[in-house]
Amino acid sequence: MSRPRRRGRDVHGVLLLDKPGGLSSNDALQKVKRLFSANRAGHTGALDPLATGMLPVCLGEATKFSQYLLDSDKRYRVIAKLGQRTDTSDAEGTVISERPVTFTEQQLLEALDGFRGETQQVPSMYSALKYQGRKLYEYAREGIEVPREARSITVYDLQLIRWEGDELELEIHCSKGTYIRTITDDLGELLGCGAHVAYLRRLQVATYPVASMVTLEQLSALSEEAYVSGKTPADLLDPLLMPMDSPAAAYPEVNLLSSVAAYFRQGQPVQAGHVPATGLVRVTEGETRKFIGMAEIAADGRVAPRRLVVEYSDAPFAKVSGAE
Repeated sequence: MSRPRRRGRDVHGVLLLDKPGGLSSNDALQKVKRLFSANRAGHTGALDPLATGMLPVCLGEATKFSQYLLDSDKRYRVIAKLGQRTDTSDAEGTVISERPVTFTEQQLLEALDGFRGETQQVPSMYSALKYQGRKLYEYAREGIEVPREARSITVYDLQLIRWEGDELELEIHCSKGTYIRTITDDLGELLGCGAHVAYLRRLQVATYPVASMVTLEQLSALSEEAYVSGKTPADLLDPLLMPMDSPAAAYPEVNLLSSVAAYFRQGQPVQAGHVPATGLVRVTEGETRKFIGMAEIAADGRVAPRRLVVEYSDAPFAKVSGAE
């Protein structure tokens, strides 16, 4: 007879995980989900197993709003291995060419300048983008090359941190959809020596505070501490969560009176004061500015619900952005 499946709990918020290297984003997600005993969890933009750093993990109702983080800027620290090109553009791939490193510092500075600002980038075959329903890396593992369209990306800041022999260290602040492996590979080809990513760390996502990142080891230690002290893991883990609406923090806020919010919760467009002319908005209720969902400003100026928060009377919610 099989054991009854243990039910998770309804916990809502965003954990800023410092993902370790050697672990897939999904594996890291599942570990966080188990530690929090959460019913639902999802991450916002995968990191390669080789990469470390900030991986926002959304729990509970926050998963509904994770899509808004996919549009956010990212900041990375990358160390490129010069002189070797690999089929995956990182250290986990097979070396496909080796060439001497002969460029000058001036040539390097000129090459780096070409990646700043808005450019076109062709995604790597070893990316999670889909072609005819399948991820590109699935084709790549079968040795199949498929057409990919160049996409507009923006590199807001690119700093040369260090160049020592066959190692080049950069810090890159970029828009959504930017592949650091592709920048590294393209740079290596431009310099005539080839290059691949040897180390990659995501420093920041959107404006999330770096100081709030936690490791799996820290989470496990807190869970053990709770057990020893007679507390529940939730007592020590839940305070680590960022607000449930933080993935949408960049959108303007529309605050509704409770009497109006009641209709909004039922899926009805409502009238409100001080609303933008168009676009998506983050909707809060009352003086406490409790987050209740996302909406779009309709042509007639009404606030039309798009994604609503479902409330659970016995579930903890992380503090809402802007609430006192």
